Amino acid sequence: MTDITRLDTRTKRNITILVIAQAVLGAQMPMLFVLAGLAGQSLASNPCWATLPISLIVFGSMTTAPWLSQLMQNYGRKAGFFVGITGGILGGVISAYGLYTASFPIFLLGSYFSGVYMSAHGFYRFAAADSTPDDFRPKAISYVMAGGLASAIIGPQLSKVVSDAFVIPFMGAYVAVVLINVFGAGLFLFLDIPKPPKPAVGETSGRSRLELLKTPRIAVAIICAMVSYALMNLVMTSTPLAVVGCGYTQDLAADIVMGHVIGMFLPSFFTGHLIARFGASKIVGLGLAILAFAGIVNLAGVELTNFFVGLILLGVGWNFGFIGATAMLTNAHTPQERGKVQGMNDFLVYGMVTLGSLASGSLMNCSGGTAVEGWIAVNIAMIPFLILAGGSLVWLMMHNKKA
Repeated sequence: MTDITRLDTRTKRNITILVIAQAVLGAQMPMLFVLAGLAGQSLASNPCWATLPISLIVFGSMTTAPWLSQLMQNYGRKAGFFVGITGGILGGVISAYGLYTASFPIFLLGSYFSGVYMSAHGFYRFAAADSTPDDFRPKAISYVMAGGLASAIIGPQLSKVVSDAFVIPFMGAYVAVVLINVFGAGLFLFLDIPKPPKPAVGETSGRSRLELLKTPRIAVAIICAMVSYALMNLVMTSTPLAVVGCGYTQDLAADIVMGHVIGMFLPSFFTGHLIARFGASKIVGLGLAILAFAGIVNLAGVELTNFFVGLILLGVGWNFGFIGATAMLTNAHTPQERGKVQGMNDFLVYGMVTLGSLASGSLMNCSGGTAVEGWIAVNIAMIPFLILAGGSLVWLMMHNKKA
């Protein structure tokens, strides 16, 4: 088993840069997810559209992922990450202007550009696996995801400090987003990940997208990643609205989201080791089970303890499910197929997450007369998708035994 101390200097430097990027640049994501729904609620004429800004962020990620993945395939990871930073800066500037003019459409446009950053952010985990030995890939992915532990603390706490820094509510957070991305532009100057080799003359670029989707391991990895991420987003998007709607403060909502994001990334210090020891499929299955238990805790009541425990479990379940699915995917394709597979994966994942975030606002604000009824509807909506992902995982295990 390869240890990190045995990696070459360039690989260790790349992993370090990606960990810092996950920690610092990644802080803008929990900050946006804490405040975007509340800001949307203050701007939208209909409360059912409160979480539409979050949906536009994820929709931006979905529509960006295919062409950004191909751009990285052709020009390298650094070029793609600079595109993401540009999107993050534009998103912060446009969103701040939307708040300044009290324009919901302009705010939504800024949210879409924030999604360009979010898409690039999603490729940090794949970049961690580039040019590392096969047996070290789960650990490399896990180490980079562990950087999100710092972002889990920085983002929500920063939102408390800067969201009311200007007369216009929430505007300070978007100014902070711009500054965070400017820092990232300097950070990625030191990244040095080689581009994947181009096919030789007469050599194909690998399987078609349809052929890749027909590969059992790839199909199940994508389904489990879609469900893990979409259900996490479905519940997390509604959380600030539910917490405030149940009579608690915005600062408590930020603390609960911070606990959730800590749950998302703290297990990353050992998730890779668990995958290496027990296999990705078992860890994905454990993640789905924890997501189900999170829903049970959330349905049990709306005390602060329920919110904190339920959201922390939601984060842990996402960590095992999503990192496990990512590890399954990275070992199921060739370097020449990387651009197609990863772009297709993130397109489908963020497409499902977009639907989840759209449903989140409607379920939360428009499916019942109270915040409690809306919160119950959000958590019950998890059930059929957990059955889908769990069933696909069982099918894969049975298929592998037959093979």
